[in-house]
Amino acid sequence: MPPSSASPQPSAGSESVAGVTSTLVEALAAASRRFDASGPDPERNCWLAVHEHIHGVLPSEYDIREVPEDLYLAVLAWRRENERAG
Repeated sequence: MPPSSASPQPSAGSESVAGVTSTLVEALAAASRRFDASGPDPERNCWLAVHEHIHGVLPSEYDIREVPEDLYLAVLAWRRENERAG
């Protein structure tokens, strides 16, 4: 009997855009709020949180490293949706 090629399935609700977990998206959206003190700009602050997560540091003035667009957009969408709800 050949070994099963089926991969384990994630639990319901744990997957989001391109394999990004909703837990990660929620955590990064929450992390983005710590930048609100320097300016309440969700687009900027979500980008900062994703940049820090991906590269391990906040960007410098001339930092041109990219962040995964799908992750950034998921974090921004989650934050916007939850700001409306709350």
